[in-house]
Amino acid sequence: MSKTIAIANQKGGVGKTTTAINLAAALGVLEKKILLIDADPQANATSGLGVDVNKVNYGTYQLLEHSIVITDAIIKTNSPNLDLIPSHIDLVASEIELVNIESREHMLKKALEKVKNDYDYILIDCAPSLGLITLNALVAADSLIIPIQCEYFALEGLGKLLNTIKSVQKLHNKELDIEGLLLTMYDTRLRLSNQVVEEVKKHFGKMVFKTIIQRNIRLSEAPSFGEDIITYDASSRGAKSYLSLGAEILKRNK
Repeated sequence: MSKTIAIANQKGGVGKTTTAINLAAALGVLEKKILLIDADPQANATSGLGVDVNKVNYGTYQLLEHSIVITDAIIKTNSPNLDLIPSHIDLVASEIELVNIESREHMLKKALEKVKNDYDYILIDCAPSLGLITLNALVAADSLIIPIQCEYFALEGLGKLLNTIKSVQKLHNKELDIEGLLLTMYDTRLRLSNQVVEEVKKHFGKMVFKTIIQRNIRLSEAPSFGEDIITYDASSRGAKSYLSLGAEILKRNK
């Protein structure tokens, strides 16, 4: 049974794309068949997996426009069991072009129907906004991972995101569930990091993943080589963290 998980937070720089790439790779290594959809016009998940954004002919933009069959947009990556639907700066135009289309928030969900059963997990890397593209991702998703960085403004904006999720549940996708809150960019040396962890766990309890993603230089380096962290350095702390997160998700979805 396939599951679609969106990775979203309207705050930028919280580790969404890092999580999308490396969780997808970790689940692939754990022998699940994965499709990663880059739904961010910045296309960082695309370049982070070694795909030249300038050579992308078909991707999420054409998918939302329904101008191609979904299989035309799927690219095999160098990571085991991991396929990608790339993005391109053109995707920005979808926000405007879809506005007058009927059922515009269901375009991604409809497109995914053809391949949903070919994968164990479909992950969607969302843009740092709550626009129409992110709405499409939330409507297509069964659940949502919310990355939260262990920094001062961590909880700022989280209320707004949770309200958006409530209205998406009410109007478009009653089944949308929160898979979990993921603490990222944790620095063991900082008292503030520990305070944020305590605060988030106090507020959200079991919704918070046990795995915490620590700050890790190898994790920051990997995308510049077009590789996920497991391919780049399987022995790094970052690789171990994302493999642990992958295992935790598999356990939750048994």
